[in-house]
Amino acid sequence: MGDAMISGRKDKDILAYHRSARQDVRAWAMFLIGAVFVFAGLTIDPQSNCNEAGECAPWLVPVALVMGAAVGLGGLGQLLANPNRGSHIDAESGRLIWWQNRFGRSGGDEGSIDPADIALIRIIKQDESSDGIHLYNQAGERQFYFDEEVIGWDQMAWAKAMTDRWPHIKLEVRG
Repeated sequence: MGDAMISGRKDKDILAYHRSARQDVRAWAMFLIGAVFVFAGLTIDPQSNCNEAGECAPWLVPVALVMGAAVGLGGLGQLLANPNRGSHIDAESGRLIWWQNRFGRSGGDEGSIDPADIALIRIIKQDESSDGIHLYNQAGERQFYFDEEVIGWDQMAWAKAMTDRWPHIKLEVRG
């Protein structure tokens, strides 16, 4: 059953997002980069690891092997376990529901809030990494487990859709 059928939402709805480790390029990149380092560690002779000036670093080959194995196994573990994350507006309750590190249909780190209780969406622009996003209730409390991982890549469009649908929600952009 497709994710769109879980709560009766439409696939094109920007407020609905779902991503699993197998759909995430980061898990695949970890696995593949780790595999390359393991392959290099198994095929390069440590004694021949020298540059043109004759400087050798035979210790680098086993370090590459161990680090490649650790990174590759981390990626493989994510691909096998396939945790998922996402968010949507529940069709029955009308609540915004989000989750991370979920295996199957329930569990993991999750939260929910009635959109009427949302006071502020804060987007924090960052130069070197992905922008952050935070959700605050009417009491000014930041909502646990709600961040950029549980919504799609276009955070501004998501926030705009929320503020268009619920005009009482304030949008703040920092940075």
